[in-house]
This record gives sequence, structure tokens and C-alpha cells, in this order.
Amino acid sequence: MVRAGLTQERVTGAAAELADEIGLERVTMAQVARRLGVKDASLYSHVRNLEDLRGRIALLAADEKTIRIAEATAGLSGRDALVAFAGAWREYAHLHPGRYQATQTPVPIDPDLAASAPGPRRAVELTYGMLRGYGLDEPDLTDAVRLLRSTFHGFVALEAAGGFAHARSPQDSWVRALDALHTLLENWPPREDGDS
Repeated sequence: MVRAGLTQERVTGAAAELADEIGLERVTMAQVARRLGVKDASLYSHVRNLEDLRGRIALLAADEKTIRIAEATAGLSGRDALVAFAGAWREYAHLHPGRYQATQTPVPIDPDLAASAPGPRRAVELTYGMLRGYGLDEPDLTDAVRLLRSTFHGFVALEAAGGFAHARSPQDSWVRALDALHTLLENWPPREDGDS
């Protein structure tokens, strides 16, 4: 019998909260059950297993992060859009480290579930839309998306791990990194002949 009030959304939400508190890799079905005040077996009426639950956390986080980025960048373009986009990304990673980790960790996700989740698809649209403002098209768009993701993720991952021990403020370095990215995007190098 399914416990009244227990839903996939509640199970996923409880797991996401735990991931933020203790780290995604340390979340177990037993801990989620304790958080919700139910027996472990009750969870399996709502999620198949831990892998399924992690996939649901990833999709929840992708939705949340995308909404935050969309709100931050609405009506902006160029450098302003880039700074707002990057700031929303970094802020989400700081506020929700476990959820953020779920968005960066490959987990098998049920294709039907993934198809019904707007977050990942909307994230791609937002990123490509911002970069088109710099006059980029394919394959440069894909290369620029990968550059931004690598830069943003690398910075927040190092920051979270305490990897910036220098006396200079990470915030000052973040601002300069965004200045450099903006300059690069405005002056994107031409492709060599035969580069596709």
C-alpha cells in the first residue's frame, strides 16, 4: 500500500535536499525513507531504484537551474546576458551543490522521463540563444557552448573544493574570466580551411 501523501515529487525533493546537505554520492534510499518518515520499501512505489532517483534529481535540478538562468537573462544580450547567465549558474551551484552535481554527473535517465522534462532542452535553447547574439553559428556555437560549460563548471567545482588558495578574491577572478570570455566571443577565431 502506498503511503498517503507520498509522491514521486516528494521523494525526489527529499532526495535533492539530502544531496545538497551531504553530497549526491552519499544519498541512499534508506536515508530518503528516514527523511520522509517511511519504510524503504514505500519508496519503490514511486521510484525504481537509486539510479532512477538520481536521474530525477538531475532533471529537477536542470529545471530549477534553467528557470534561474532564464529569469536572470530575460531581456539582456551581449556581455550583460553572459554575466547574468554565468552568475545564475554559479549561484545555483553554490546554493544547491548536490543538485548541481547531479546535473554534471552522467546518469542513465528513462528516455520518456527525460523527454517530458523541459529543463535540459530549455537550457540548450537559452545557451544557444545567448551565443547567437555574438553572431556565432554552427559548428562554432557548439564549440562556444562547450567552452562556457567547461569554464563555468571548472570554476565552481574548484571553488567548492577550496581550490583557490591565492589571496586574490575568487570573485575578482570570476569577473575577469567573464570579461575574457566576452572578448573572446566577440572576436571568435575563424575556422581553418577544412575545419568542420
